[in-house]
Amino acid sequence: MTIYTVHEPPAANRPADPDRYVFVRDGFHFWAFLLGPAWMIWRGLWLVLLCYALALLALAAGLQAAKVPNGAAAAIGFLMALLTGFEASTLCRWTLRRRGFAEVAAVVGDDVESAERRFFAGWNGSGARPAAVAASPMRMPRGAAQDVVGFFPEPGGSR
Repeated sequence: MTIYTVHEPPAANRPADPDRYVFVRDGFHFWAFLLGPAWMIWRGLWLVLLCYALALLALAAGLQAAKVPNGAAAAIGFLMALLTGFEASTLCRWTLRRRGFAEVAAVVGDDVESAERRFFAGWNGSGARPAAVAASPMRMPRGAAQDVVGFFPEPGGSR
């Protein structure tokens, strides 16, 4: 199961249209790792691309000034690409936040379609946020204590 964060469009651009909601998958993004700048262009992350390019230029200049061997510089470049793959969803969320989108929920689903179905199951189409129950795949059993965390049946219990 994959976790998706749901982002609601800005209030000025928010008709009752579910197509304007954006779902961002959490986790490692292979294409951001493999082709970082191309992935950023594809996603429209222009400021992220600019910062990425400036960071790579500064890193390359620093490595060259420090006379770091080529093998170490390549390893550092690989680690930078790996970091981009791991933080790709965070970069997307940051860009959406800058554009005025509000993060309204986290939804679990096998793919983006199932996450959308789960999220919009409680959506009434008026621009109001869907019910929070749509974001949680698991529910507490009836009669279960709400304030107990872990394996113990009662708060403070040790058996």
